Amino acid sequence: MRSVIGALGLLLVLAGCSGEPDTGPGKVRWDREVCERCAMTVSDHNYSAQVRGGPVGQKGKLYKFDDIGCAVIWLDQQPWKDDPSTEVWVTDYRNGDWIDARKAWYVTGKVTPMGYGLGATPEKEAAALDFEAAKKHVYTVEEQTHSLRGDSHDHAEPGE
Repeated sequence: MRSVIGALGLLLVLAGCSGEPDTGPGKVRWDREVCERCAMTVSDHNYSAQVRGGPVGQKGKLYKFDDIGCAVIWLDQQPWKDDPSTEVWVTDYRNGDWIDARKAWYVTGKVTPMGYGLGATPEKEAAALDFEAAKKHVYTVEEQTHSLRGDSHDHAEPGE
């Protein structure tokens, strides 16, 4: 009986050590995972995003996206979007390092997987947008470009 209890204890310890962290960006299996919103493969190391969060009182889950635009629109549709524990991460368009999306600056005119055209950087560059302005940019692109393609995505308005 002791050996069974010991084995179960060991399994619990190992399971706890091998899981994803509770905070921060997670590991991406490039070209093997799909965007939570558009179902395209997450493959571009310089323009991807992650959201970590979930309903209040539940352990946060990690959601992965191929473009910051997909993450912004998807998160706006979640009832827990304004929970202070919700994290949003983006990759630096220059080197692929993860940075806090709310503290990042966004350069327009980039070629991104879903065409939102935003490259994130931790330092402010000339004409860079802050996170709130970047979100507005995402919705402008969505209305001007993506809605004309006939996409069947259900899109929330900013702040809904």
